[in-house]
Amino acid sequence: MIRNIGFIAHIDAGKTTVTERVLYFAGRIYKIGGVDEGTTSMDWMAQERERGITITSAATTCEWNDHSINIIDTPGHVDFTAEVERSLRILDGGVVIFDAVAGVQPQSETVWRQADKYNVPRICFINKMDRVGADFQRTIDSITQRLRGNPVAIQLPIGAEHEFEGMVDLIGEKAYFYQTEGPEPPVEGPIPSQMLDSVRDYRERLIEKVADTDDEILLKYLEGEEITAEEIGTALRHATVTNAIMPVLCGSALRHRGVHPLLDAIVDYLPSPADVPPATGNIYDSGEEVTRHPGEGDPFAALVFKVVADPFIGRLVYFRAYSGSVESGSSVFNSTTGRNERVGRLVMMHADRREEVPEVYSGQIAAAVGLKNATTGDTISNGDSPVVLETITFPDPVMSIAVEPKTRADQDKLADALNKLAGEDPTLRVSYNDELGQTIMSGMGELHLEIIVDRIRREYRVEGNIGKPRVAYRETIGRPAKAEGRLVRQTGGHGQFAHVVLEIEPLERGAGFVFEDKVRGGAVPREFIPAVSKGIQDALGAGPLSGFPVVDLKATLVDGTAHEGDSSEIAFRVAGSMGAKAAISKAKPMLLEPVMALEVVTPGEFLGDILADLGRRRADIKGIEGQGDIQVVKANIPLGEMFGYANTMRSLTQGRAAHSMEFDSYQQAPEGVDTQ
Repeated sequence: MIRNIGFIAHIDAGKTTVTERVLYFAGRIYKIGGVDEGTTSMDWMAQERERGITITSAATTCEWNDHSINIIDTPGHVDFTAEVERSLRILDGGVVIFDAVAGVQPQSETVWRQADKYNVPRICFINKMDRVGADFQRTIDSITQRLRGNPVAIQLPIGAEHEFEGMVDLIGEKAYFYQTEGPEPPVEGPIPSQMLDSVRDYRERLIEKVADTDDEILLKYLEGEEITAEEIGTALRHATVTNAIMPVLCGSALRHRGVHPLLDAIVDYLPSPADVPPATGNIYDSGEEVTRHPGEGDPFAALVFKVVADPFIGRLVYFRAYSGSVESGSSVFNSTTGRNERVGRLVMMHADRREEVPEVYSGQIAAAVGLKNATTGDTISNGDSPVVLETITFPDPVMSIAVEPKTRADQDKLADALNKLAGEDPTLRVSYNDELGQTIMSGMGELHLEIIVDRIRREYRVEGNIGKPRVAYRETIGRPAKAEGRLVRQTGGHGQFAHVVLEIEPLERGAGFVFEDKVRGGAVPREFIPAVSKGIQDALGAGPLSGFPVVDLKATLVDGTAHEGDSSEIAFRVAGSMGAKAAISKAKPMLLEPVMALEVVTPGEFLGDILADLGRRRADIKGIEGQGDIQVVKANIPLGEMFGYANTMRSLTQGRAAHSMEFDSYQQAPEGVDTQ
């Protein structure tokens, strides 16, 4: 009787508006908020209300048809893709929302790929059917072509654009009409005569697709027998849960249309925790694989997917319970850190509001107060049978800025704010650069870092100076080289002596660092070999060109000398570092720049301007696809050339184009690239 679902989509497809209507019709809220007015219950942060976008995934619970629906409303902006990633990891089903005019948009593809990665069953909701240019079938075609999905319409819109007045339920062969602009439920009526042929065609297509996944229906279909609505519904649910089919519904959430059937479809077709495969993990001590089934039979196991610093009750740790149950005040074991922790209080969340509960059962999504050391991706479980569930992986940050306090008094406050924010957001990295004497904050893009700076100012009352965004360049080598590192220091008493001979060679992109020991005859004692490896890694932290980390090389220790009395681990670590630096300098060091996979969706009339601008930014155009008047440009482009691109693109296209990008690879940068 539980559904754990998330609303996922491209920015501005209407996720928060749909969520708001769902909560209203389910009786969770009593006043419908608007994104434009900044009054929605799910967008509760000040920055979300000002900008009209979702920044952080908000969790809530509502009831529909005696089922408990746990909902997560996720952001659509590419800078906050980690919020979608962590939500999909713990959800059982998803509702993918599409704009009926724009169809599949760049970020729709990203969230669809993320849902594929975690094998999340989904239904599609084609929103904004009342907008000029809305086209139901074109959107379904774009889901098939661009997302390689298997969508099947279970509704047909009655009219479109300003004439959109309801929908036909293809399974039950009933028409529903909305007679007012208000939030009243639809009224059943006869199917319009001019739609009878298309209803028959679409229903035939629906039965064909369901028959492909169900042998009994296939047999009835081939023998020409009547297939009942109940049989179609049962088979469709099974096909949806197994990810074979994605049912498609339509509506206009802003005008309250299509939300009642959507709620019915969530309950009818998306899986309960019992329908999805049980959680798999490893036993804490032995590493042996084990499964945890929903229900009371197995011991408690849950995955932490989010941490929030709440100003009123402290650290809130969101988790999804996969098996067993946990009571407030009980002790749990953090299988990731190896520590016992006490659950102070348990709360069910409604955006930023909390309802205290005495116990949380398997299949539920809740938050705990009192878990001081748990972070995103940790497993909390029963101390008698601890288990480690698969963690959550996040993309690496691609953009950095320097941040420093305006006054010395703000120094500690800034450090505290950054630590808390980095604890909440796994894609925010904070580091201190000794050479520059700067605190460096790295994130997923300009908007992401802008929001973090705004939160530091508002929530933590710290004013800071912000430096120009810096790109995370890397260095590598272009050819093999050989060098030695020798440390000879004689002071009173024991001296320091170490001598190593190293060979380095380049590896392919993305291979990282490989160390090999080829010393023969004990020239370097075995206990000092790990110290040499550590010393080499110390040297890789800052390359000779611009001080960026050195990547993608193999270092081989081929020879060396040790002294019985004066050699030590620290001596060999220093010698390894000296040898690596000398070898890298000889090995034709090169600068690597992060290259992004960029997609620009633009009206055809602006294509020439977009391509000319991308050419100036050193873009490598991979392809141009046309869909009617809309052109989709795919290119690889250096991240350093993308600062301010959003503003340029909007001015070139009268604000009608959209773009999204994600990290692709590191590639060699041309001579003269400014890394400052």
